[in-house]
Amino acid sequence: MARTVDLDRVVLIVLRQMRGPVLLLIVIYAVGITVMALLPGSGPAGGRMSLFHAFYFLTYTTTTTGFGEIPEAFSELQRLWAIFCLFMGVIGWLYAVGSIIQLVQNPHFRQALAERNFANSVKRIAQPFFIVCGFGDTGSLLARGLSDEGWVGVIIDSEPDRIKALGLRDYQVTMVGTCADASVPRHLLDAGIKHPLCRGVVALTNNEHINLKIAVMARFLNPAVRVVSRSTDPRHQEELAMLEAVEVVDPFDSFACQLSAAVHVPLLNVLTDWLIGARDVDLDEPPQLPRGIWILCGYGRMGKHLHEELRKLDIPLIVIDPQMEDADTVKQKIIGHTTDKALRQARIEQAVGIVAGTDSDSNNLSILLRSRALNKDIFRVVRQNRHEHEIAFNAAHAHLIMQPSLVTARRILLMLIAPLIHPFLEHLRQHHVIVLESLVHRLKKAVGKGKPQLWTTEITPTDAMAVAHLQERGYAVTVGDICRSPADRKQLLGCVPMVLARREQTVMLPQTGQLLEQGDHILFCGTLQAKRLLEATLNNPYTLHYLITGTEEPRSYLFRWLERRRSQVFSASD
Repeated sequence: MARTVDLDRVVLIVLRQMRGPVLLLIVIYAVGITVMALLPGSGPAGGRMSLFHAFYFLTYTTTTTGFGEIPEAFSELQRLWAIFCLFMGVIGWLYAVGSIIQLVQNPHFRQALAERNFANSVKRIAQPFFIVCGFGDTGSLLARGLSDEGWVGVIIDSEPDRIKALGLRDYQVTMVGTCADASVPRHLLDAGIKHPLCRGVVALTNNEHINLKIAVMARFLNPAVRVVSRSTDPRHQEELAMLEAVEVVDPFDSFACQLSAAVHVPLLNVLTDWLIGARDVDLDEPPQLPRGIWILCGYGRMGKHLHEELRKLDIPLIVIDPQMEDADTVKQKIIGHTTDKALRQARIEQAVGIVAGTDSDSNNLSILLRSRALNKDIFRVVRQNRHEHEIAFNAAHAHLIMQPSLVTARRILLMLIAPLIHPFLEHLRQHHVIVLESLVHRLKKAVGKGKPQLWTTEITPTDAMAVAHLQERGYAVTVGDICRSPADRKQLLGCVPMVLARREQTVMLPQTGQLLEQGDHILFCGTLQAKRLLEATLNNPYTLHYLITGTEEPRSYLFRWLERRRSQVFSASD
């Protein structure tokens, strides 16, 4: 943490600004006190004032807080000198106060002070946190998701208005932020990249080069933390791929993959939203996207990803865009804007679905209105570019609203809080739908109507002390054992083990008889109560022993002695 550097900057600016006023006040007080102590008094002996009384007199006189001739009445010379000191002291203090006002208004001083306070706030964080670089649409949605999951976020953004907006949000946990360039190493240090509780850095700025720089700096400053970077540029994606352990998220590719999943495996798409805690998600009735001719409006970077994913599903696709002269891979295309004429030319009357996927929200809403007027039964998918336009899109009554920033934020959130989830979702995508339906049934039974919780349990002597203790005593501990209810071992906790990662091996949907080993990582989905009970079981040898054997071990010294005596008696009788 660079707290010392920030403190030096603050002190340097203060000394530079206040050097003149402080020196002037020192001279005024030194000369005034010395002369006042040397001048003869009004008494018969002409006694002089002591240095202490001279200092005391000038202290309340030059600051205009009072006046009094102490310890005795002044002589004429002393009064004349007091008048001079009074005027000079007032001038000196006015100069000092004016300099203080200028100092407070100095943008460099305010920035240095804000950075110092920010570094101190990060230093006081007492729970694991993530650093989020960029507080735009995606960054703010990610911060909200982290807060809802109980994770602390440290925000860095170069726009002052965004940091001001951060202070107005009603987050459930601490969210500290600063206005700074996240690609500067000092600012990453201030944000706690070397803090022992820092779990990762997420680069979400709108500048590809800055995201790359943040990823590089993070890897060098702390190779142990996870680094996630948003990138849409293939060249930058290649450079990021060359960095070790940097995870790249392409918002356009994520958007296209989600739409593809909605078409190909709708239940998986709904399950993904349900796992992240999205509202209005119904696992019983996932939306079924119709098969047939689809119209894609917009062939930009996102449109190309959408076209590629839908083409893999052998979906007939007609693309409308004004700039498609070089789009040789598109077999059916209409060059032009999405007008009524272009939509009729694309056979909208026979089409089963339309995707309004341009980079303009107003154009996308206009396409929805035109398509609904020409074919009221067509399935409407719309791209929402700005989160602030959510009310307008909800009023448009589209069948599926896909917001790239929201899709990206949810994907990154899952990566951060449940690193094993994406391989698991890919596993479900590649297997038969019966496996997916069986999992959904288990999850609904375990979680019920509440909000699902995702967490990863590490089987280590630190995080699962009871498991290590019983394994040392020769007990075999299984996945099913730790999932039993401490109240009744015949009942299971409200959680489902989804992934078990062991060194180079990954087990999807581990069975209850799966033996646990030290170093295992298990991804669970369940209720908050189940999470707390499971964590308590993993660190209570007596509870875990009961769940494994069905018998309770004596806990006190007396009962352990009685148990040993009973065992000796039974052994002797045998």
